[in-house]
Amino acid sequence: MKKFDTKVQALKYKVLREAARIAWNGDPEREMLNIPERIIPGKEPTMRCCVYKERAIIAERVKLAAGGSATNPNVIEVIGIACDECPMGGYEVTAACRGCIAHRCEDVCRRGAIMIDADHVAHIDKTKCVECGMCAKVCPYGAILDFTRPCERACKIHAISIGNDSVARIDNDKCIACGACVYQCPWGAIMDKSYILDVIGLLKNAADPARKVYAVVAPSISSQFIYAKLGQVVTGLKRIGFHTVVEAALGADMVALAESKELAEKGLLLSSCCPAFVSYVHKQFPSLVQYISHNLSPAAAISRYIKSVDPSAKTVFIGPCTAKKAEYRDTPAAEYVDAALTFEELQALFDSRDVDIASLEEGVLDNASYYGRIFARSGGLTDAIAQGLKENGITDFELKALRCDGIEEFRAALTRLSRNALNANFEVNFVEGMACVGGCIGGAGCLTHGVKNKLEVDKYGREALEKTIGDAVKALVQK
Repeated sequence: MKKFDTKVQALKYKVLREAARIAWNGDPEREMLNIPERIIPGKEPTMRCCVYKERAIIAERVKLAAGGSATNPNVIEVIGIACDECPMGGYEVTAACRGCIAHRCEDVCRRGAIMIDADHVAHIDKTKCVECGMCAKVCPYGAILDFTRPCERACKIHAISIGNDSVARIDNDKCIACGACVYQCPWGAIMDKSYILDVIGLLKNAADPARKVYAVVAPSISSQFIYAKLGQVVTGLKRIGFHTVVEAALGADMVALAESKELAEKGLLLSSCCPAFVSYVHKQFPSLVQYISHNLSPAAAISRYIKSVDPSAKTVFIGPCTAKKAEYRDTPAAEYVDAALTFEELQALFDSRDVDIASLEEGVLDNASYYGRIFARSGGLTDAIAQGLKENGITDFELKALRCDGIEEFRAALTRLSRNALNANFEVNFVEGMACVGGCIGGAGCLTHGVKNKLEVDKYGREALEKTIGDAVKALVQK
C-alpha cells in the first residue's frame, strides 16, 4: 500500500530510514557516506541529469537527516544543489498569445508594464510589473501564466525569495517553520532538519530501566498509517524501545481547562497551541504578544506532567508539525520535551528496525476526551474552549471565537485585531490560529493529506471513553 502522497516524501523517507539503520547498528560518521550510492546505485540517473548530481543531493539530505547545519538556527533548510530546475517565476506571456487587437492586458495594467510589439504580441516589463495578475485574468486566450515557484506560492508569509543564482532563500526573520514549502516543493529542494538520530540515542539508552522514553503522539495520528490500526502503531512504538505511549490530546484536555479560565480572566486571548501561529504573532504583530495564552502547547503540557511524575523520563513528541521542532529547541517547552519527530520520520524509524506494524497485535492508547482529540483539526480547539468554560462553571462569559484556518486567515484577523477592529464592542474575544489549512491534519510532516483526515479525527474523538474534559484529566491524575 502507498504510504506517502508524493515520491519526494518517499525519497526523503529512504534517506531517513538508511540513516536510522546506521545509527542503530553501525558507526554513523563513516557509514553515512555510503548512503547516496546505496539509494542511487548503478550509473543511470533516475531523476536528474546525471547520477552524480543525484548522489550529491542525497548527500545533502543525509546532512539534514543528521541534524543539518549548526550555523543555521532554522529547522527548515534549502538544498541549494537541488534548487535549480524552476523558472525565476512571476507572470509571463506564453506562445499562446495570438497578438489580438483588443489589448485588454495592456489596458488593465495600471503600472504600464505591458508592452505590445509590432506584431501585436504582448510582453511584460519585469522592472514595472508588481505581479498583480490582472493581465492574466483578462486575457481571452489564457496566454499569460503565473510561473511563481511552488515554494514561493506555498509561503504565505513571503519568507522565500530567489537569489541571483536562481536558488531559493529563506528569510529566517520571517519564517515560522510551518513547512508548507517543504511539502510543496516538487524537487524536494527544501527539507526540515531531522533529529531522528537524537531519538535513536535516547532509545538505545532506554535499555536502562532508569531512562524511560515516553512517546507523546499527536491526535492527528488517527488519520495516518492508514495501512494499520492505531493500536498496532502503539505496539510498534513500544517494540522499537518507547516505554509508554501517551496522547498529546491529554495535554490538550489540560490546556482546554486552563485556557478557558485564562480567557475569562483576560477577556481577550490568542491560542498558544500552534507554534507556527505563535511565532508569526511574535515576528509580525509584536503588539499582540501580550494576548497569547500563557499555557504551554498540549504536547508540552502533558510532557511536563510526565516529568513531574517521573523526573528521569525523556519525552519525544511525534506529530505532523515541522514547527514543533523549533518550539522544542527555543521556547519554554524545551524544558519538558526532549525531541520531536514527524510522522514521516516515525515511518522511517519503524522500517529501520524492520517493524511491520500491520502484523502486530493492538495496544491501548491512554484515553483523552473527545475534545482533546479534535484539537487536531481546525475548529477543534474552539469547541474544546467552549466545553472548558462550561465544565469550569463559567456561565457569565460569552465566547466569541474566530477560527482562523491557515496563515492567510489569521493574517487578516491579526491585522484587524492590531487596529482594534475585532475587539471593538467585544466582537471577538478568542482567536484560534492554525497555520496549516485544516489544522494539524494538514501538517507538512503528515504521511498523507486529505479531506478524509478530518473524518478520521472526528471518528477517533467519538471513540473516547471519557466524555468530558474533566473526566479525562481526572483519570490521568488518578493513575
